[in-house]
Amino acid sequence: MVMIERLKFPCLLICLLVFGAGRLCAAEQQHVLQDMSGARVSVPTSPRKIADLWFAHNEIIAMLGAADRIAVTVDRPENQPWLFLLAPSLRKALQVSPGAVDPEALLAHGVDLAFVSSLLTQSAPLKQAGIPVMMMSFQDVPGLLKAVDLTAQVLGDNTSAARAVRYADMLGQERERLKQRLSSVSSADRPRVLHMAKLFPLLVDGRNTIIDAWIQEAGGRNAADVEGVKRPVTMEQIIAWDPDIIIMQGGDHHLNDGSSTPVGWNTLRAVREKHVYENPMGVFPWDRYGAEFLLQIQWAAGIFHPDMFDEKDLRENMKIFYKVFFDHELKEVEADRMLQGLPPL
Repeated sequence: MVMIERLKFPCLLICLLVFGAGRLCAAEQQHVLQDMSGARVSVPTSPRKIADLWFAHNEIIAMLGAADRIAVTVDRPENQPWLFLLAPSLRKALQVSPGAVDPEALLAHGVDLAFVSSLLTQSAPLKQAGIPVMMMSFQDVPGLLKAVDLTAQVLGDNTSAARAVRYADMLGQERERLKQRLSSVSSADRPRVLHMAKLFPLLVDGRNTIIDAWIQEAGGRNAADVEGVKRPVTMEQIIAWDPDIIIMQGGDHHLNDGSSTPVGWNTLRAVREKHVYENPMGVFPWDRYGAEFLLQIQWAAGIFHPDMFDEKDLRENMKIFYKVFFDHELKEVEADRMLQGLPPL
């Protein structure tokens, strides 16, 4: 008993007695972080088996070099083929649907942390099962940067931390470059852009979204007079807006496969003047809530102001991006297919 009384840390004593000298207390393996909702969450200092239940966030973990820690995912190869090509360890993960997650299945896979989007997954059942839950939704560029930084903190390793810093630096430099280049462009010379999330039914992306952010940063104006993502509209509303440019969501090939278009579509100025574009598609759709926002603003600036930007610069930056964050040497044919919104060969 003399030796026991002289130990300074009661928690360590319990661990030694119960688990043996090779293990630490659970309390010493946890730290508290604030998630994107502001909630304080006690998470493992270095989670090994993660359930990533938000489509966009899987890309963030992968770009930070930790795709091999994703044990459960909502992504699928048929939906995100570039993600599974550049992060092949994801093929080993259990694939689930975000709205039907069984906490027991996660526990059976040894999950020690879950990332969720509040709009997709109810976190209460996961918390009740004892799984730490980090809510990661964001709506703007500061939110994107915070999500990347917070994810690196959760992962808790040097590679993730270094890549998060590198990403913030690269995005900051690109945003400043575009700001300087576009500073002389008047409001009247900034095209009115409509981003279509879907043609059937008609869904558009409006204000207070990451889509609105990249439209503005690339030197455009959002033509949609609505708020939020994937908002239902009528053809009459779109005709009234009559945008200068229409961009179709990445991977949505309505206009290239001979499909029909809504009645009145051909009366739109953007259609008549052939200013309808399909957005690039990479590890995640560039135009949605992912880290390829960095490439999206460059691509969009070239579409909005083609006389001011060279696609060669974009292609070089694509090679740098996928090398730095995915350890992938991007081939020209791969860049071509991404820019066309096509899957890998």
